[in-house]
Amino acid sequence: MTAPLWLLTLITFSGTLAMHIFVPALPEAARDLGASVGGMQLTVSVYILGLAVGQLAYGPLSDRFGRRPVLMAGLVLYASAGLAAAFAPDVNSLIAARLLQALGGCAGLVIGRAIVRDTSLPQEAARRLAMMNLMVAIGPGAAPIVGGALASSLGWRSIFFALALLGIANLLFSWRLLPESKDPASTANMSALARNYGRLLVSPAFLGYAIGGGCATTSMYAFIGASPFIFAHQLHRPTYEVGIYPAIVLAGVWIGSVAATRLIPRLPIDRLAVWANILSVLASFAFLGAVLSGHLSVLLAIAPMFVFGIGAGVASPAALTQAISVNPEVIGSASGLYGFSQMGVGAICTALVGTGSDPALAAAVILVSAGVIGQIAFWIALHHRAPAVRSS
Repeated sequence: MTAPLWLLTLITFSGTLAMHIFVPALPEAARDLGASVGGMQLTVSVYILGLAVGQLAYGPLSDRFGRRPVLMAGLVLYASAGLAAAFAPDVNSLIAARLLQALGGCAGLVIGRAIVRDTSLPQEAARRLAMMNLMVAIGPGAAPIVGGALASSLGWRSIFFALALLGIANLLFSWRLLPESKDPASTANMSALARNYGRLLVSPAFLGYAIGGGCATTSMYAFIGASPFIFAHQLHRPTYEVGIYPAIVLAGVWIGSVAATRLIPRLPIDRLAVWANILSVLASFAFLGAVLSGHLSVLLAIAPMFVFGIGAGVASPAALTQAISVNPEVIGSASGLYGFSQMGVGAICTALVGTGSDPALAAAVILVSAGVIGQIAFWIALHHRAPAVRSS
């Protein structure tokens, strides 16, 4: 019995879908709960933080206890937290429920990849992982549209009822269709894992690509988190449009990802992330210029951010490939740490955008700052890429 790809893809999609599905409903929920903009932004940033932290935990747990029981526990937590969020009486309860929802949702992200590696030959695994990774990009892109439709028709709490039902469906399908894929004879050497994590954390090449990759990609979560306040409050667009604009930006990421598959064989991959991030930095400066000049409009917000997304889509696979190639003997550890870094940057940027009284200005400054930091990190990685981290 093999693990169905559609189910692994659905589980992966569920974790990323919940990341930004609540964004279009933030203003409505803020009014209902009597919460501040900063408080509502935390419901997004803590979810991203939970995805970051969970990626560090689920790999070792599934190595120790098996893929199936750990995944089941994560899906139970995801569904239960969705119900808790749907009935949240105040913003603090909602923030706590969102954190638990993220810790459950990232089980599919990590364990789904592990199951594919357990059950597939290398070429087939690459094909299946490519499909699952596409869901990581499509989930945040589809989320604002789905969330906006649910919030406008059934209210913001319906979003979390829908996520809870999705979690329950995943749990039932997994219970019936997913076998245990981990070899019972294999054991995880936890002390070696800890040493490998430590060595990667002091590798300038790895840190440069990991931090640069996060700054070049998930820093856009600052704009996505602020977008309902930018478009609804500052640009006075109707609520039903709010979910469309972040989806346009994330469509740029998809186009960039497709372009990356064509560019990587033709251009030096160690330079591709640098060049792509330059495009994003220029786009973020254009967005900042529109804000500071007082000429911000829907077009002058979306067009630069669409270009930013294209740059991020090209930079992301290049940075990830370089990061996990620092030491080929510890690809799993590098992948988990890279994911943690990427989501950590996204959480920080999303939290920072809630500060101040001008969401557009805050988002623009964060994007410019992250882009410059990412560029510096990439240059440091290029300078130190020759010395590799060695595994014990």
